[in-house]
Amino acid sequence: MPNVLVCPPDYFDVVDQKNPHMSPRAQVDRAKARTQWEKLCSVMQQNGCQIHIVDPVPGLEDMVFAANQVFVGEKAGYGKFVVPSRMRHPSRDREVPYFTQWFAARNFRVIDLALTQDGYLEGHGDLLWDYECSRIYAGYGFRSTRAAIVKFSAAMSEMGIPVTPLELIDPYCYHLDTCLCALNAEAVLIFAGALSAESLASVHNHWKRIHLLDADEAHHLMGNGIVVNAHYIAPRMTPQLDSLLREEGLTPEIVDTSEFEKSGGSCFCMTTFFP
Repeated sequence: MPNVLVCPPDYFDVVDQKNPHMSPRAQVDRAKARTQWEKLCSVMQQNGCQIHIVDPVPGLEDMVFAANQVFVGEKAGYGKFVVPSRMRHPSRDREVPYFTQWFAARNFRVIDLALTQDGYLEGHGDLLWDYECSRIYAGYGFRSTRAAIVKFSAAMSEMGIPVTPLELIDPYCYHLDTCLCALNAEAVLIFAGALSAESLASVHNHWKRIHLLDADEAHHLMGNGIVVNAHYIAPRMTPQLDSLLREEGLTPEIVDTSEFEKSGGSCFCMTTFFP
């Protein structure tokens, strides 16, 4: 049964502009946000996930986006581990200790990279396991930095885990989880326009089948999906995306995340899967 850590949107709000999706003039309907968040949790439970809660903290309006504060994994011989993020925006960096402490209290080994002032790393927003958790794809360019990815890669190398850096070039795809999603062990869903030419070539080197999102699909966060129990949970669907998902044996399941999209986040952004 997959374990998923989430954070209730008690204090969710849009107070500034951290990405092009955001507008400080956006008005958040907190009751609607809560209903949408509960629906996402319910759908994951229906698909066999065990939901775990980290308590929200007043003043941390983005804490609901639980994918970003840490990177979590497990490796034979090393056990379960967590790598704390260093978030580019100070308001988000204050979220990190709460997630790190949550995992440390459950006996996860904490790997602190001691990132310097110019090194940023944003958890599962930019660091994505492949389907079999044997390789990590690491996005950089808008939030995470190449210097931090180099440090992270060195730490993973000590455990024998390869890391493939990918440069992001579309500001609407500011995190890798907005434009890349492993569908199974052989197929990946990507928006090619979000990656540099060299990075796009790296993706092609590691997957048998590459399925492409168009710009409109990516910018409406259809690539920010959750793959679980032969389902693809996403905020909306196009006929093209529906067709390619079914080709890969996945049933699309739509969960409205319109309130959270005001902050540039959707389904995957609100979850951290952990062993």
